[in-house]
Amino acid sequence: MRLKGTTPQMSGQLELPLEYRGEAPTAQRSEEVPMAARVTERSGKCDLMEMAVRRSNLQTALKRVRSNKGSPGIDGMTVDELSAHLKGHWEEIREQLLAGTYQPQRVKRRLIPKSGGGMRELGIPTVLDRFIQQALLQVLQSELDGNFSRHSYGFRPGKSAHQAVCEAQKHVQEGYRWVVDVDLEKFFDRVNHDVLMGKLARRIGDHRVLMIIRRYLEAGVMAQGGVVIERYEGTPQGGPLSPLLANVLLDEVDKELEKRGHRFVRYADDQNVHVRSRRAGERVMRLLRKLFTGLKLRINESKSAIDLAQRRTILGYSFWVTPEKTVKRRVSKKAIKAMKDRAREITQRNRGRSIGEVVTELRSYLAGWKEYYRLADTPGIFSDLDEWIRHRLRALHLKQWKRGTTIYRELRARGMSHDSAARVAANGRRWWHNSAKLINVALPNTYFDQLQLPRLAGLTITF
Repeated sequence: MRLKGTTPQMSGQLELPLEYRGEAPTAQRSEEVPMAARVTERSGKCDLMEMAVRRSNLQTALKRVRSNKGSPGIDGMTVDELSAHLKGHWEEIREQLLAGTYQPQRVKRRLIPKSGGGMRELGIPTVLDRFIQQALLQVLQSELDGNFSRHSYGFRPGKSAHQAVCEAQKHVQEGYRWVVDVDLEKFFDRVNHDVLMGKLARRIGDHRVLMIIRRYLEAGVMAQGGVVIERYEGTPQGGPLSPLLANVLLDEVDKELEKRGHRFVRYADDQNVHVRSRRAGERVMRLLRKLFTGLKLRINESKSAIDLAQRRTILGYSFWVTPEKTVKRRVSKKAIKAMKDRAREITQRNRGRSIGEVVTELRSYLAGWKEYYRLADTPGIFSDLDEWIRHRLRALHLKQWKRGTTIYRELRARGMSHDSAARVAANGRRWWHNSAKLINVALPNTYFDQLQLPRLAGLTITF
């Protein structure tokens, strides 16, 4: 139950009635997932829950849940309301966690469109359950992560998608130019609970932690209209624990590939094994089918393939080879299409917004896109995208000016000659055609620089 009638206090510290008041808060680490102090062998066997409910660990968990924000779960509680709820109910929650009796609430079902079509199902836990999962994650990450394969990069401290792309590039450069690109069919929806719990039981000795993980897996889903769907397999995307559980499950495949000396990269459920020939790739594909079948998982045959690496994508990137036989990185065609689709949506000419508002939204989106694809070795592509975005914004200007007289006046005020301004104004409704050439004089690139529109060109990073 949630605490009602209480104003949440957004202080920097977690104010809870804990026994560990005297502990000094620990500094937050900078990796993808904050780590608790290194777990000892004894705490790994029986004291993980005590470590999870320590004040310093809880403060870090609360800070992370706040920074991630996110929408409410089935109880409607927001992130801003969590602190006040914990202040009123933490003693009871803590006792339940230590006794192994805490019961998570159901997750809220949400469907979001996938970039390649279709829908992806998310399971959104309540804010309280996200907080508890985050506290557990910080302890379990420290206990489990050191045993994972160094070729696994997804959702791990000190690991990143960029590192995965660079390792794949290294394999291709060294002559392993064929790739076994495996896509698992609805991976997060198909995780077998018994198989996963069996692997966790071999790594975690605290039965209370195992019990609460099992309960999170089986909590069920509340769909639209209050319909409850029982869950017998799968781990909901949306909870902090899900990526770690995925790594636990798939680590067996990583270790088998390592034992056989294969060169591979895995990011969550995206697996790429690099080999020297198609025949070697066929052998690896047979091995992977056997391994994944043992985990009760299925390969998506329509999306998986044995192919030359430059024909496939990895985490939004693809590779190309120079005449000097050097392997370079580039943004995949699919990622460029997705970026253009989003830019078109932001710059639609019928949304009734000012240029400043449009550029502000574009700036937010392009800054993140630019940061992620900064490894690409294709400055010409980025220059073309910059030009295309400015073209759309110039067309938006013409659309907003509407009438020929207004277009003429605005263009003249911005330095365009009488003849050129008159030609554009006479065909004022041909926004895309007119915004291609003549209008560049009135709305030059420096105009968009002044609006702080990011430029994508000039972002190549060498590793």
